[in-house]
Amino acid sequence: MKETEEKLTNMHVGRLIHMMSHQMKRDSNSVASAIENDELTIMQKHVLKFVLLESLHRDLYQKDIEEEFQIRKSTVTGILKLMEKHGYIYRESVKKDARLKRIVPTAKAEEMRPKILEHIQKTEARLIEGIAPEDVLICKKALGQMLCNLSEMNKEENQKDE
Repeated sequence: MKETEEKLTNMHVGRLIHMMSHQMKRDSNSVASAIENDELTIMQKHVLKFVLLESLHRDLYQKDIEEEFQIRKSTVTGILKLMEKHGYIYRESVKKDARLKRIVPTAKAEEMRPKILEHIQKTEARLIEGIAPEDVLICKKALGQMLCNLSEMNKEENQKDE
């Protein structure tokens, strides 16, 4: 335990986050494999997972996917076209602005939601296993602040490039 603590003390925060991210991506690929079909690529499965989860709370648009995955509009358009072709989503016009298309999961996609939610709950439980709830909250606050710090740094750097 003392050796692990010493190792963590000397490790850069960025490296630890990178290692966590790598593990989460490995786990995320098992979620993608939980979407049992060969019609969709891994990326399309990740987008479908995002659509299924986020559409529970809000309306989703192409821009949301572009921002979440940090990918270009043309790439998202291609992904959504194929997902629509395979019957996982449909796009419907918004009354207030016909140019906007809301992304809606189909019944075929909805069938996958329980399995995905179950996987997320298991992963979350495993992540926080043995950690006091107040420590989990401190960790979330610290990670949230780090995310804001990086976002600000990126904004500043982008302004310099302009």
